[in-house]
Amino acid sequence: MSEIKSHEFDGFLQNAARHYRIFVIYGPDRGLVSERASQIAAKTSVDLTDPFSLIKLDVSDLQSDAGRLLDEVNAIGLFGGEKLVWIRGAANEKTLVDSLQIIADNPPDASFVIIEAGDLKKGSGLRKIAEPARSVATIPCYADDTRALNALIDAELSAENLRIAPPARQVLLELLGGDRIASRNEVRKLALYCRGQGTIEEDHVIEIIGDASAISADDAVDAILKGDAQTFLHAMQKIASSKASMFLVLQGCLKQFQLLDTMRAEMDEKRAAPAQIMQSHGRHLHFRRKPIIEQALKTWTAPAIAREMNRLQAAILQTRQRASLEDTIATQTLLATTLQSARKG
Repeated sequence: MSEIKSHEFDGFLQNAARHYRIFVIYGPDRGLVSERASQIAAKTSVDLTDPFSLIKLDVSDLQSDAGRLLDEVNAIGLFGGEKLVWIRGAANEKTLVDSLQIIADNPPDASFVIIEAGDLKKGSGLRKIAEPARSVATIPCYADDTRALNALIDAELSAENLRIAPPARQVLLELLGGDRIASRNEVRKLALYCRGQGTIEEDHVIEIIGDASAISADDAVDAILKGDAQTFLHAMQKIASSKASMFLVLQGCLKQFQLLDTMRAEMDEKRAAPAQIMQSHGRHLHFRRKPIIEQALKTWTAPAIAREMNRLQAAILQTRQRASLEDTIATQTLLATTLQSARKG
């Protein structure tokens, strides 16, 4: 079993990745999945600028041609040399699972295979094949915790010779998470804004992220959980008028549902009341938000929370792929979540 934990990835990339030909990278953080797939691709000996050496496929390409993956892996390049077959958008498609089983049993000598997948549950088809196979490196990608976010901040700011004051770091941490690429872009935007300043202060973070937008984002998320469509749309209008990114609300809503997921799981496991769970998991919440979260715990079941997280994660991926439609994708997705809350309430 070759599962690479989050804290092991950097060492794996530098030392052990070269010993593998097949990589399955999956998880709810689509940005992190994409980033780690790109890092692994860069470590292969394949010329990523050569269209004959790099074959990029969407999983839908395999559904219409069951043998496509095997054909690409085993085909000899037009000019010789090694190839990389890179598949995106995977889930548990039978054609892909069957092909991976064959490739894992007989790893290619002159090809690499990278498979990017979404949030695969334990025991799902791809994981059942990949995890026991000694020839496959499986790399789960979950939302960054505080330690990972701090490392990301330090890495990006040190590249610009910048330091960050503790209060500014705390404010920044509250605005990051959920999607690695989005988090990295926010830190880079802050670094560009503060270039030459030496130290980033709290005011800098508020100025570049937008104080009004941060407040409105919280208001929007609260309205979503309450099922209040009118308040939600008003908060979104405030964010739009401040020229801030609608992504903040998508990100904030996802983080809120991730918290609900943790709380609901403990609530079901211990058969505890929502008020009891709030005592242990809700200490950091602002007092005015606690009744909203407690009510959401009463109305949202664990399966419903899981479905909503998947939908929000898919929307975040769409905003990265189609940046020009970010506002439309975010608003439509979050309005649908608001209406779901209203029905449950």
